[in-house]
Amino acid sequence: MKTIFELKNVSVNFDKHSISHKTLRYALAVKMNGHSSQKISAVDNINLVINDGENVGLIGRNGAGKSTLLKVLTGVITPQSGTVNRNTGKHIVPLIELGIGFQPDLSGRENCYLSGILMGYRKDEIEARMDDIIKFSELEDFIDEPVKNYSSGMYARLAFAIATDVKPDVLLVDEVFGVGDEFFMRKCIIRMQKLMKQGSTTIFVSHNLDFLVTQCNRIIWLDKGKIIMDGDPEETAGVYRLSEGIAV
Repeated sequence: MKTIFELKNVSVNFDKHSISHKTLRYALAVKMNGHSSQKISAVDNINLVINDGENVGLIGRNGAGKSTLLKVLTGVITPQSGTVNRNTGKHIVPLIELGIGFQPDLSGRENCYLSGILMGYRKDEIEARMDDIIKFSELEDFIDEPVKNYSSGMYARLAFAIATDVKPDVLLVDEVFGVGDEFFMRKCIIRMQKLMKQGSTTIFVSHNLDFLVTQCNRIIWLDKGKIIMDGDPEETAGVYRLSEGIAV
């Protein structure tokens, strides 16, 4: 079995007073970790291997380090210590911040080309999938309008459609299913299930434990930047629920 990601003694520390990290999520991380020092350990000396074809769920409270770990895997964040090895022969697509890289003055169609090229696809590949992307996003009447006129839901729908239409080898997902009404959310979930059945390696950050238990073959529980448990989805989710006083 081929290794997709291998992390050895990886740590990521954030400066509490860094302006670049003063976000709601970061503030929650500070509060949950309860540190009074100048540094917050978002990821704390983690060792982790994720293999080809695995469907992995990351769970834990807000500020546990889930999203930071996902960004380490994608290369968005470089750890202060430790090593991250990635399988460079795999096409890795992050669904972390939907629509990142969209140019507001360009139309939805033009942003399809731009986003696809940034993800490593050729123009002809994007052209071949354009009709399917537009149909899935349900933006037929708006695709040639500048995305700055889109609602947040329309923006996210288009980004999700672009990222998932062409089968990626590895997909990293951070709480992106709230991209529309219930019907559209079901479409997103069905598409994710299809990608998993086709063999895509998937790594999910989600608070929806029921979804992760049914869709993943492995769940990793994080707390204060450390891996508390890593294993069978039902067992790991069950122990986590008990620790949080959540009714099973």
